[in-house]
Amino acid sequence: MAPESAASEARLGWWGWEMRKFLNFCQGLPAGTALMEALAGYGRFLNANDPPPEEWRKEQAREALRCFKKGIENWAILPPDESGKVEVRFRARTIQEAADGAEIPDSARMAGTTDGAGSPDDAARRGAQEGGEGAEALLRRAEGAMRVRRMARRTVETYLGWMRRYLAWARAREKPEAAGETVQAFLTWLALERKVSAATQNQALSALIWLTGQVMGAEVEGLDAARAKPGRHLPVVLSRDEARRLLAAAEGTTGLMLALMYGTGLRLMECVRLRVKDVDFDRNVVLVRDGKGGKDRQVMLPQSLKARLAEHRERLEVLWEADRAADLPGVWLPEALAVKHPNAGRELAWQWFFPSKQIGTDPETGVRRRHHLHENALSQAVRVACARAGIAKKAGCHTLRHSFATHLLETGTDIRTVQDLLGHKSVETTQIYTHVMEGGGTGTRSPLDGL
Repeated sequence: MAPESAASEARLGWWGWEMRKFLNFCQGLPAGTALMEALAGYGRFLNANDPPPEEWRKEQAREALRCFKKGIENWAILPPDESGKVEVRFRARTIQEAADGAEIPDSARMAGTTDGAGSPDDAARRGAQEGGEGAEALLRRAEGAMRVRRMARRTVETYLGWMRRYLAWARAREKPEAAGETVQAFLTWLALERKVSAATQNQALSALIWLTGQVMGAEVEGLDAARAKPGRHLPVVLSRDEARRLLAAAEGTTGLMLALMYGTGLRLMECVRLRVKDVDFDRNVVLVRDGKGGKDRQVMLPQSLKARLAEHRERLEVLWEADRAADLPGVWLPEALAVKHPNAGRELAWQWFFPSKQIGTDPETGVRRRHHLHENALSQAVRVACARAGIAKKAGCHTLRHSFATHLLETGTDIRTVQDLLGHKSVETTQIYTHVMEGGGTGTRSPLDGL
């Protein structure tokens, strides 16, 4: 059995690696086991894993093994030799022979094999070449192109997820991946079978337009016409009394962060990513760096939070000094700042204003350092505070931002000012809050109240 290692997987590619794993499985089967029986057994083996593999990984295995099935013949599992070694034998067909070969029946899905006239590694690589450019190679190219365009890391991760699901779906059905008909069929499947929302469908479409146009170099006409028409949903907004009760029920650092989000309109990630230098006590402002869309903006510093924030900073300085004494690496720095100023990550100004209590591993560099508080801690704090305060609304962290904007408009703040504070590109986005103001924003008295 070949050991599973990152080096082996990188050498073979995901096509070859899936084939290699199947061959290793077959070495434990009885001599004379037919190919279709081996395929079915491998499928049961994968599904019996605890936890079972994700659906996209199953699709990946199916696609790799389907491709390999076309590329072999004369399958045989021989009896073990004197040393107990089992040989899996088959012949690798030429590319033309594979192109003329029969399709795999549905009963054989979740299977495939590799070996033959040559080593298993050679057969795996051959199968990958016959199947065209592997999905992982396409995804690597897509990731590189998106990072060159400075797209947000979470956007990149979301797009890559949709690209991976689409490629697995298309290859499982042997459809041309760069064809508009395939993209349309995938979106139809999402809408009718998976019953996704219009926003989710449009998100998938944006990812696939990037994949086909920027990565595959195939400008598919008419894809924008496939965008679903999203409905208009009014945001959930807390009343002033509900906001007061929620913040009173929140405690500790997360309670301070929730109060800051309501008092400034910060988004969740904008709040957790604040640095010490971004909270200006002298000018009474909070600077939002690299917000949504890569935009900076400035918001007010609530006077009622100034003392609590100052006390929090004092505790932060004690933690920072302890990290320096322990010779921990500095905090993560954006762009190439770590190269230009290698010691900036150790300076107080660049420390996270809301750091985590634990030391974690940087997902990009693998360095053990102190990161900011995880966003899930804030989401959980909102749920707990709502339960304590008896608020029966579906409220989350973004509800505080909605409430911030609505309450400003209700007190007469100009909508363009609210737009700037929220960082909206268009005032039309901000206008949604006029529909959730008290009385629906109209000030009209209901005729029922006149009876």
